[in-house]
Amino acid sequence: MEFLRSSIHHAMDRLKHQPALALLGSRQVGKTTLSMQLQQAVGKDSVYLDLESPADLAKLSDPEDYFLNRQDKLIILDEVQRKPELFPILRSVIDRNRAAKGRFLLLGSASPELLAKSSETLAGRIAYLELNPLLYSEVSASIDFQKLWLRGGYPDMLLAENDVISFKNRLDFIQTYLERELPLLGLRASPVLLRNLLKMLAQVHGQILNYSDISRSLGVDLNTLKRYLDFFEYSFIIRRLQPFFINISKRLVKSPKFYFRDSGILHGLSGIGNMEELESYLFKGNSWEGFVIQNVIGNLKPEISPYFYRTQDGSELDLVLVKGNVPVLGIEIKYSNAPSPSKGNTVAAQDLGDIPVLLVTPSVDEDYSLVRKKTVTSFARLGLHLELAGMVI
Repeated sequence: MEFLRSSIHHAMDRLKHQPALALLGSRQVGKTTLSMQLQQAVGKDSVYLDLESPADLAKLSDPEDYFLNRQDKLIILDEVQRKPELFPILRSVIDRNRAAKGRFLLLGSASPELLAKSSETLAGRIAYLELNPLLYSEVSASIDFQKLWLRGGYPDMLLAENDVISFKNRLDFIQTYLERELPLLGLRASPVLLRNLLKMLAQVHGQILNYSDISRSLGVDLNTLKRYLDFFEYSFIIRRLQPFFINISKRLVKSPKFYFRDSGILHGLSGIGNMEELESYLFKGNSWEGFVIQNVIGNLKPEISPYFYRTQDGSELDLVLVKGNVPVLGIEIKYSNAPSPSKGNTVAAQDLGDIPVLLVTPSVDEDYSLVRKKTVTSFARLGLHLELAGMVI
């Protein structure tokens, strides 16, 4: 089963306006599949090179000559972070014909080296697009949200024959990520240590990050811990959601909240292989919160920025969507179909300019309004609210 990714329209638009597009995302997220869909959609010949293939690398023994002789084609370079020395050559080739658009599609399992090299040498010549694991908006016609929540959005895990195979695929992904991907991205650390860190992080998913507590538990210094987390974040495994600051007179929480981007990876680390185990999971509410947040953020327009809001006295909103510097919508996520907003939610919305708030439940039958611009809706209808508000792609 192959899904049409919502990112394809944004990718097509960027290829029409920039010489190069970097499609970034973790391994197995579907970058190669999307590149094949783009090959069919761009309307011109294309060349695909996998930079992990010795045969394809041999074709680039003289990369400048290779690129110049194929100026009429879309050249797709997969795993481009493996050859950062190509970026200056790409810049030179692009600059010889700056008017030509849609010449290079770069696929990368993002790394600090990839981001730094490409931004340094291709500034003004490249657009970036992050590819998320499959979102509910992309699979809702054939897959229910509970299956997506349990298994996550990586295609091999979501579309596995059964839950047992899906769970094994997630464990294999985690092992490969620790033992192969992170070293290739430049992180030299014990896979056992990093696995222990990921398991610790699974216990604080959806919570404020306390770096000191984690560093003491792991037995590493604070700077080392933050370096590990940077690599996890650069490779799109975790998300640190930043707090929104608006009122300096308020005592605001200043540390980020932590989430695994993919609920299936969280559940793999937590030993959850089926819905029965998920329903009895101690941190089920936190898992649900992260799942909803990923599905919101994954669809947002570039001009909409996500934050959370929390004060020291308990006023909070799980998600605040901001346009420019102006909060426009609050989202509070509940694992209950009969939610009631807390006083803290009300105060937070007032702090942020009396913004409207959506209370998102798993499957409430119909939307209904509460006091002070609060609306209860279901996860399935959340996308419609965001679409009507002009916030999603």
